Amino acid sequence: MGFFGALGIDPRHIEFSSETSEEQTREYGRGRGSVDCCYPVKCMSGHLGELIGRDKHRKIDILFSPMIESLPSFLNGHVKVSLACPRVMAASENIKAGFLKENNVFAERSIRYVAPLVSFGDQPLVARQLFECLRHAIPNLNREETKLAVDEGFKVLETFDRSLRRKGREILELCARENRPCLLVLGRPYHMDPGIGHEIDADLQIHGYPLLWSQYLPIDPDLLLWMFGPDIEAGRIRSPFDIADVWPSSYSANTNEIIWGAKFAARMPWIACAVRLSSYECGMDQPTYSPLQQIVERSGTLFFSFQDLDSTKPAGSVKIRIETIVHYLHKCTEQIIARKKATSPPACPLARFPR
Repeated sequence: MGFFGALGIDPRHIEFSSETSEEQTREYGRGRGSVDCCYPVKCMSGHLGELIGRDKHRKIDILFSPMIESLPSFLNGHVKVSLACPRVMAASENIKAGFLKENNVFAERSIRYVAPLVSFGDQPLVARQLFECLRHAIPNLNREETKLAVDEGFKVLETFDRSLRRKGREILELCARENRPCLLVLGRPYHMDPGIGHEIDADLQIHGYPLLWSQYLPIDPDLLLWMFGPDIEAGRIRSPFDIADVWPSSYSANTNEIIWGAKFAARMPWIACAVRLSSYECGMDQPTYSPLQQIVERSGTLFFSFQDLDSTKPAGSVKIRIETIVHYLHKCTEQIIARKKATSPPACPLARFPR
């Protein structure tokens, strides 16, 4: 929104597809689905179909669906690289083919399909990538205004991230003050979509437990030095953001952040439970299952996982697993928090708790 707004496009003229649902995929993606087993990729046909099928009052002229090669990450500089999932990256072109199979749906509706390869992890490169693709779609676009718009877009993204991290710290401060537990979700960004994530996070919050996502944990220096300072002094890691001690193959942006989130959960006394979300047959996630569980459970923190999320929501089994999580939280929370506080450094910046 920040990028397109800076180009002078009225925000009221920018349309987003709705949240993923079985109805959306069935109605708008019918006959154009992907054979890919990746659930988020399969969902894209419904999203594109919904946007293409908008009525005349909301008809789109440009369908923007970038192929994201790399991502901005708070871990950049501390990991090898922050690449996006190659399956999801290629999905824009993969799913597009379904709308060209029998006839060119885009041409019939006078829609220009724009799917640039964008390296969001390399900001100076982004302006060139977007200009080369959008100059054919947006009249009179020039390089300089594209660069300025990209800079504005990154500023808006940074402001958004800061606000969510600040909210995350407020939740932890509340938990520390009241000595109450919270949960951490270790998942990929698309699991925040209620359809792809099957609303598991919302179902857990209904039981009264505050919930954090690994992508938006607070990264304030005072807090991170309190948590990771002993490991730095011992030479196990070089900085609070270093994950090489547990994950040397730090190439995937989302995987890196999930691994770091597990380390955060293991050290934060009031995170009593980590919940792992993963989609069916996710090749990027499969190597992380055991390391994540070991990182979390060795600290005495509860660990539960939903590792086969797909287009069909197994409502019964999800309900039983959530009830199991809540049962163990109710049973073990007090001991978990006390044990983790006892092994934490003194003078926690969230709250002064007695040793």
